[in-house]
Amino acid sequence: MQGKVVLLIGANSTLGLNIAYRQIESQDPNDALTFILTSRTHERAVEAGEAIKRFNEQRETPREIAIFPLVLDLADMHSITNACTEIKKTFKEVNYVYVNAALGVCSGINWFKAIQEVITSPVQAVTDPHYKIQQTGLRSKDDMGLVFQSNVFGPYYMIRKLLPCLYLGHAVIVWISSIRSDPTYLPLDDLELIESDTPYEGSKRMIDVMHLATYKNLKSKGIYQYVVQPGIFVSQSFNVHLNIITYYLMMIMFYLARRWGSYWHTIDPYKAANSAVYVTTFKDRDFERQDLKYGSATFNDGVEHIKPEEINDRGKMVVGEFLSSKEEEWDLKLDV
Repeated sequence: MQGKVVLLIGANSTLGLNIAYRQIESQDPNDALTFILTSRTHERAVEAGEAIKRFNEQRETPREIAIFPLVLDLADMHSITNACTEIKKTFKEVNYVYVNAALGVCSGINWFKAIQEVITSPVQAVTDPHYKIQQTGLRSKDDMGLVFQSNVFGPYYMIRKLLPCLYLGHAVIVWISSIRSDPTYLPLDDLELIESDTPYEGSKRMIDVMHLATYKNLKSKGIYQYVVQPGIFVSQSFNVHLNIITYYLMMIMFYLARRWGSYWHTIDPYKAANSAVYVTTFKDRDFERQDLKYGSATFNDGVEHIKPEEINDRGKMVVGEFLSSKEEEWDLKLDV
């Protein structure tokens, strides 16, 4: 069984799993689905597969699905090329790609600043906070900026190497960006985000402009690329810095922010995954705009909806040329 093939990068996160759940629900009932689930370890990929199977089996009408666990470390270029070889050897075509790469390097919280932001601007404090402490100067084993390689260049390079499969599958590529991707987060003189004190946000900004620089070329090959953002939701990554009291205080602030008019507080990872799967369901792809970022949003009563936004294109050409030159550099290094 193959049917439609879904490559889900970052499958074992809360958002990744909920993207898979919504894909199962939204796909044509007659389509079988094969999920290629990537994770840094085989065990975590298998765990994600088991969770997806349980979700499917609990539906009133389960669909036919298959799971293909795949070890992938986006901070290791050899791991990326090995994963691409395995995919091309196993699958003739790939129909959907979700890039849910979200490596964060938060080392803690500046609690004084956090309290100050909550008091002076409570909605802003839980929408675009500036009290997270991120590590700087981190490099991968390939001597690239760690967050840059894991969140941007690694998946970008992987997609480039999988183009024959994507072309045959008339693929839809969905990059998961963030609400926190303002142009100010991306220093154009530090594109590998090595010295940046906001490397995570910088990587998400780079995804936005990378998309603007590449989607037209992909479209000429019959491949449609979109960029989306999930809003603000409860994820595993940040909870490690909270105790039970601060966790529930955060949850209260999330719901208050939504009640006070913040449509970006999706809170529930299932609602956060809405925009990612939404863009794969377009009936007329030539009619729908690709130069927008489609955001998962909710009304203040929690009802979900999609909110598209314009993307500032500052740095588009610089980022596009930089990634292209990096691809050529690594083609030579890897002899591909």
